[in-house]
Amino acid sequence: MKPLATILLDHGSGGRASQELIRNLFLPHLDNPVLACMEDSALVDTGAGRLAFTTDSYVVDPIFFPGGDIGRLAVNGTINDLAMRGARPICLSLALILEEGLPMEDLQRIILSVQAACRGADVPVVTGDTKVVPRGKGDKIFINTSGIGLVDGDVQISAMNARPGDAVILSGSMGDHGITILTQRAGLSLQGDLTSDTMALHRLVRKMLDEAPGAVHTLRDPTRGGVATSLNEIAEAARVSVELEEGDIPVKPEVGAACEILGMDPLYLANEGKLLALVDKDHAGRVLDIMRSLPEGADAAIIGRVTAGPAGRVVLKTIAGGARIAPSLTGEPLPRIC
Repeated sequence: MKPLATILLDHGSGGRASQELIRNLFLPHLDNPVLACMEDSALVDTGAGRLAFTTDSYVVDPIFFPGGDIGRLAVNGTINDLAMRGARPICLSLALILEEGLPMEDLQRIILSVQAACRGADVPVVTGDTKVVPRGKGDKIFINTSGIGLVDGDVQISAMNARPGDAVILSGSMGDHGITILTQRAGLSLQGDLTSDTMALHRLVRKMLDEAPGAVHTLRDPTRGGVATSLNEIAEAARVSVELEEGDIPVKPEVGAACEILGMDPLYLANEGKLLALVDKDHAGRVLDIMRSLPEGADAAIIGRVTAGPAGRVVLKTIAGGARIAPSLTGEPLPRIC
């Protein structure tokens, strides 16, 4: 196949095209052992301990939506990327690219939201930057956040650590953020309380790791590309298969109804306040109870298992009794979701 001559929206989907861009362009020129792990955060051994470091950019449209805004999303998203390696987040950076003409009232509202999210998570912004581009050369506001966290010596969380027999736990309902953004962008008014699920998950992760040491092998927040794409990435990294039980996957009725109307599959919709945990099967019940003891994991459910089947394969066992392959996201059904 002839290489593409231009970047497509699909390259930002978090799905197959994004993965190919990283493997075919970025890694050949920037490859090193830390980057090659392809995790939510890089782990850097300083000699005095391990640092987790992550960065992410937010271009969500609209910038305000039920349940949050671009500022809260940026803070929570970066904290969660650190937490998915078992790190204790300690600080963030905040860089803003503003378009000329952005109402100062909107900017103040976003910064107040950043402040509230940081205070709620007890993770401060300690450095930042601001740039302004001419009117028409941006789209209101883009945000980049980076984060640093500390990883305890006995914590070993990685996609490569998933093992056959592990239980797959999802901390709550799928697709809340993605369907909220879609309906807001399209100006659709549907029955039900469609609200983004954006929230920080580091306290949930800490409780899991502290109260069930060694039980959690892999963590991932299923943002762009959703649950299906995240599990494909894990299955490929660990050279395992994953089987999901469709009837066990939590989806809010209003989200399911909206997906049916709009022709969307909640398996591929972004989540901004949920995590996937691959857990030793003998401790899965204990970890599930721990998760359900906190608001962030109140609706947690075991949704499947890791198997020794073909490497990199995710299979959905349907309610009807059949089974289908659930591959990584192909195409970009909803750009600028985060």
